[in-house]
Amino acid sequence: MAVLKILVPLIIGLCAYYFYSPESVSAGTTKIASHCDYPANLYFSSFPLQVVQKCLELGASSAGYVAADMSNFTSPQKVIEETKSKLGGLDFLVLNHAGGDVGFHRFKGNMEIVKSSMTINFLSYVHLTSLALHMLQESEGSIIVLSSMSGRIGSPFITEYSAAKFAVEGFYSGLRSEMRLRKINLAVTVAVLGYIDTETAMREVGNKMTLVPSSKEECAQKIVQGGVLRHREVIYPYWSQKFVLMLRDWMPDVVDQLAGKSYNVENIS
Repeated sequence: MAVLKILVPLIIGLCAYYFYSPESVSAGTTKIASHCDYPANLYFSSFPLQVVQKCLELGASSAGYVAADMSNFTSPQKVIEETKSKLGGLDFLVLNHAGGDVGFHRFKGNMEIVKSSMTINFLSYVHLTSLALHMLQESEGSIIVLSSMSGRIGSPFITEYSAAKFAVEGFYSGLRSEMRLRKINLAVTVAVLGYIDTETAMREVGNKMTLVPSSKEECAQKIVQGGVLRHREVIYPYWSQKFVLMLRDWMPDVVDQLAGKSYNVENIS
């Protein structure tokens, strides 16, 4: 496979604070090193300098970042052009960013929030992918897309975010099938995540849910492992999420009732 013939260029498509903290990036970078024959070249979008420095300390061949605002349609072009200039090619495109007003709130018909969520949490993913597709096909590389259980089961109080994640799941599932039918060796891994104990998630959720969050470090490792091994999907935490997904197909009303017990509705405005 072409990815093992050169140093592994890895771009993180707008890895904002939504999911990865510096600690989880460290765990992910360590896992990358354990699955690759060569140290990785890393290029981040909108990650702070200390994260880049941490990656270098952990053994990355190189690391850098470009500031980008994914609510602006010119930003994906800037990210991909600079990535090509710095690295010369691309083996992994990791899409993990969120934006807009995605905090817990009741839906009040504000279409600006809907448009913002779809632009940042879906359309910018597709835009980055379209611009990187040629490089990824040349390297027979991989796309790793971070999704959510909110993209498989409609989630109350984050309806705009849930809608964007459903769109992400539809697009990348379709793209995977298209690549296979066209006999193009390009892997698409979708990570379906539950409630993870990132700083952002803990801050946004607060006292609004009763669920116990799962480890961000272990989650990062599972995502990187699944992406490097070109798995179709990564579900984390696996057993609890898989059970809910299976139950959804047979008893959707029961899933709705169980999910409802996870929310402290009185704390959500």
